[in-house]
Amino acid sequence: MAFCIKALRSRSLTEPRAHSPSTPMAEPAAQNPMRLMALQLLLWLCALWTGQEATPLGPGSSLPRSFLLKCSEQVRKIQMASAELQEKLCATYKLCHPEELVLLGHSLGIPQASLSSCSSQALQLTGCLSQLHSGLLLHQGLLQALAGISPKLALSVDMLQLDVADFASTVWQQMEDLGVASAMRPTQGTMPTFASAFQRRAGGVLVISHLQSFLGLAHHFQYYPAQP
Repeated sequence: MAFCIKALRSRSLTEPRAHSPSTPMAEPAAQNPMRLMALQLLLWLCALWTGQEATPLGPGSSLPRSFLLKCSEQVRKIQMASAELQEKLCATYKLCHPEELVLLGHSLGIPQASLSSCSSQALQLTGCLSQLHSGLLLHQGLLQALAGISPKLALSVDMLQLDVADFASTVWQQMEDLGVASAMRPTQGTMPTFASAFQRRAGGVLVISHLQSFLGLAHHFQYYPAQP
């Protein structure tokens, strides 16, 4: 993880910063599409690297294979849809550098989901599933907050939101099957507000970037011992 942070900082420092006030963060990506592709690949690899650092469930835990396979299928579907939406934001509005929008994300109050229970040495299945479900609800709410981002992107955002909601339903159903759902109270938390079209589109870039990182961590399910 330290390597990823160092690499991203290094790339950010070496990128040109000749942005005009009228086109913030637009020119570097537009002038060098290969640099953009390299950055997107680095972000994706960092998400996978972070996922591999976590500790899988112990031998005493198990999840049905059908659940794991369905999770894997839904993760791939969301990954493809989110990558497509990110490409559209980059191509249309030249918002191609999520790391340059981090400060804006803090000021807008865009929260990030945690899957710390899935990487703890004292891992508990209930806590991991609960955090996965809560994180999906959070991203569902963030995608809802992007309503009105652009007429051209509205359908893509809506479809991505539905895919995330379906994944959350799959996890909740498994929690019910394990008898642990009754102890949990689903909540989306406080959602950010966007005062301008630029804030909403920039927020969209961050929300999608956070979602992709979250899905990278969600790949832990492939390491879980599954019931035949």
